[in-house]
Amino acid sequence: MMSLPFYHQGDALKIVLLSDVEKLGQAGDMVTVKDGYARNFLIPVGMAVRADPRNLKLLEAQRKAAEAGAMRELRTHKALSLKLAKTELAARVQVGEEERVFGAVTSADIADLLTAQGIEIDRRIIDLPEPIKALGVYTIPIKLHADVEAHVKVRVVKEE
Repeated sequence: MMSLPFYHQGDALKIVLLSDVEKLGQAGDMVTVKDGYARNFLIPVGMAVRADPRNLKLLEAQRKAAEAGAMRELRTHKALSLKLAKTELAARVQVGEEERVFGAVTSADIADLLTAQGIEIDRRIIDLPEPIKALGVYTIPIKLHADVEAHVKVRVVKEE
């Protein structure tokens, strides 16, 4: 009897998923599926590769590179968080009688103020539940990364 490679067991085949497959597993999982399902669908459409030594080595190298990239990104976001913590912005607004603010300070305004200071931030990551409509000092959270939240101080003052 001929010996089958470790990734091929009779009519079953061990594969590594490259993307999430409903009712089968998530990207990176090693699963055993019917030989025909793997050869005729999963592998040709790029959802999986055979779990042979060459592919496993390649996937491990890709995983390590992705981890290193994620660590670099996390360090960058932490450094930006420290810079934002030291930043104080002044939003100048027009006020009427009894110090009532005309308009409001929005996340887009805060993003513009940060851009003016040389810090590019997408307004969608500024966690401002509702626009600021009063004079004062506010600490605004900015969600830079899943694990990093920065805070920037915004001073809303009347325009002279």
